[in-house]
Amino acid sequence: MFELSYSGAQLFAARSERDGNFRYAADKWTVKEVLGHVTDSERIFAYRALCIARADQTPLSGFEQDDYVRAGGFGERTLSDLVEEFALVRSATSAFFHSLGDDVWLRRGVANKNEVTVRALAFIIAGHELHHREILKERYFPAIPRA
Repeated sequence: MFELSYSGAQLFAARSERDGNFRYAADKWTVKEVLGHVTDSERIFAYRALCIARADQTPLSGFEQDDYVRAGGFGERTLSDLVEEFALVRSATSAFFHSLGDDVWLRRGVANKNEVTVRALAFIIAGHELHHREILKERYFPAIPRA
């Protein structure tokens, strides 16, 4: 069985609101925007998996991540609220994948003009979160000035 886990509480436990508003370069998202992006993306990827799992053959569109972040209003929210929201989304995503029968994982559909399986989308969700977690740990958090 595929297992999605998230240790966001640990990753963000020692982070302040000031940290949440940090960006390591002028053209980069803030920590809050990264977390909002990961949450939005998980919802979209999980929706794609749902459609394909239910044998819907409608091609699914892509999305422009920068537009979503600009419209997300993540800077107006608290970091703890964004962490809690992601944990809830991850929990729902995990519950969905746990509900699937073995025969569903290899169902195919088209998302963002590419053929994809339900199983591939589960791995995309997990890998996407891990990718951004590593960016936060390697580029953001070490660069935050200590007051």
